[in-house]
Amino acid sequence: MMERLYLYDTTLRDGQQTQGVQFSTPEKQRIAKMLDELGVDYIEGGWPGANPTDSAFFEDAPATRATLTAFGMTKRAGVSAENDDVLAAVLNARTPAVCLVGKTHDFHVSTALGISLEENLENISRSVAHLVAEGREALFDAEHFFDGWKADRDYALKCVHAALEAGARWVVLCDTNGGTLPVEIGRIVEDVIASGAPGDRLGIHTHNDTANAVAGSLAAVDAGVRQIQGTLNGLGERCGNANLITLIPTLLLKEPYASLYETGVAKEALVNLVPVSRMLDDILNRVPVKQAPYVGASAFAHKAGLHASAILKDPSTYEHIDPALVGNERIIPMSNQAGQSNLRRRLAETGLEVEKGDPALAEILRVVKEREDSGYTYDSAQASFELLARRVLDRLPAFFDIDRYRVSIERRRNAMGDIVTVSEAVVSTIIDGEKILSVSESLDEAGNDRGPVNALWKALAKDLGAYQGLIGDMRLVDFKVRITQGGTEAVTRVIIDSEDGEGHRWSTVGVSANIVDASFEALVDAVRWKLLHGQAARAAAE
Repeated sequence: MMERLYLYDTTLRDGQQTQGVQFSTPEKQRIAKMLDELGVDYIEGGWPGANPTDSAFFEDAPATRATLTAFGMTKRAGVSAENDDVLAAVLNARTPAVCLVGKTHDFHVSTALGISLEENLENISRSVAHLVAEGREALFDAEHFFDGWKADRDYALKCVHAALEAGARWVVLCDTNGGTLPVEIGRIVEDVIASGAPGDRLGIHTHNDTANAVAGSLAAVDAGVRQIQGTLNGLGERCGNANLITLIPTLLLKEPYASLYETGVAKEALVNLVPVSRMLDDILNRVPVKQAPYVGASAFAHKAGLHASAILKDPSTYEHIDPALVGNERIIPMSNQAGQSNLRRRLAETGLEVEKGDPALAEILRVVKEREDSGYTYDSAQASFELLARRVLDRLPAFFDIDRYRVSIERRRNAMGDIVTVSEAVVSTIIDGEKILSVSESLDEAGNDRGPVNALWKALAKDLGAYQGLIGDMRLVDFKVRITQGGTEAVTRVIIDSEDGEGHRWSTVGVSANIVDASFEALVDAVRWKLLHGQAARAAAE
C-alpha cells in the first residue's frame, strides 16, 4: 500500500511575509478556494488577532474540504494557557486545526524569550494540551529546530517530545533560517525518529535561503516525515519557502515518490498547476517567472537547433515530463540558431504547415537572422515571430494600417492646483480604406500619469472599427526595455507581454533608436496577433 503524505499550505500566512506582498481579505478567500480545488490537505489562513485582514478572513472563512488552520504562538511564561489572550484570539477563530509556533533552540529561549529552558518546555506542553482539550487538531511548529538540534540535540528533542506527549497531531521541524542543507536535514530527521518520534506525526518546513527548500523537503520525506509545508510559487520571507508548485508534481510524477506515496492532489489535477501559479502572480501583479520548474513559460522551451531536431523525433530526448501533464506547453523559439526542422516545427505549432524544401523556409530564416542582427529577438517574442512568418508566407490579414501617430508630454496644473505630468497620444489608423483618429491621455482613475506607452496603448485600442470587439479583454502585463548598442548609436529593444480573458499570453518585440517608436511597434504587433487569433476563434465558434 502507498503511504499518505499530507500537504500543508502556508501561502496566506508565511507567504504573506514576502517583502512587498499584502493580501486583502477577498484575495485570501480567492486563494483559499484555489488551494482547496487543487487538493491540499491544510490551508493556514493567517494569525487571528495579529492584523485586521487575518481576523476578517477567519470571521468570513470559506468552506473548504481542506482543514482550515489558524496560526499562533505558544502561551507566554507566567500565564496559564487558559488565560493567555493571544492564544485565546487564535482559538476564537474556531478553525478545526491550530498551529502554534514555539522555540526549540536553547539560544532563542534564553536570548529572545528570556526564560528558562524548563519554562519553555512547560509553555509548549501546556499550550498543546489546551488545544487538544478544546477539541482542536494541534500542530506544533518547532521553530529553529535544525539549528537547535546542532546546538543542543537533547534539548531540541525534549521540545519535540513535549509537544507529542501533550497530544500534538503534528510536530513540524522548521529550518527557520533556511541554512540547513538536504543531507543534514535527512540525517537529523532520522535521529528524531530514532529518538521515538513517529514519522507519521512529523512534518517539515523549509526556507529557500540556499535554494534547497524543495530538496530539503524531499530529504525529510526520504527520512520519514509525512507532512510537507510550503507555499504557492515559493512565496515567503527573505528567499521564500518550499515551493508547492514544484513539490506537488515531483511527488506525483517522479520516482520513487510516485510509487511510494499518495497525496490529496489527484494526478489529473496537475493540469491546474499553471493556471494556479499564474493566477497568484496576477493577484500580486507580478510577472510569472519564465524559468520556474514545471510551470514557467520557458520550462519546456527548446532554442538550440540540435535540441529541437531531437524533440521532433522523440520529446523525451530533452524533456523530463510531458508538459501537458502540468498544464504547460512545449515552445520551439525562433532565433538565429534555428535550422529548418526547428522552423517547420515552430510554424506547425502556430497552425502554419509548410512543406519541407519550400523556399519560404529559407526566406523566413534569412529575415529572422537579419533582424536579430539589427537588435530584434524572437526566442522571447513568439507572437512577433508568427506575424513575421505570416508576412513572408503572405498569410497575414491586413486588419489595419497605421497612418500616423504622435505622443506629447506636458506638465500642467490639475484641478487641485498641483503641477502634474500628462502624456497624450494621437493614433490614426486606416481600416477598410477609412481613417480613424483616436486621442487618449494616460491618466489613471486617481489622476496619475501612466506614461507615453500607456497613452499610445489606450489610443490604439480605443477604436479599431469592426475589430474592436476582438480586443476588449486584452491587457498589457509587462514591459521590458533593453539598450542593445551603447553611445550615440544606441538601439532600444522593447518586449511587451500581453494577456487576454481566456488566459492566453503572448510577447511581441519592437526595435528602434527611439524608445517610443520601439514600444509602438511592439504594441501594434500585440494587437495584430490578438486580432488574428480572436478572428480564428470566432470563426471556429461559428
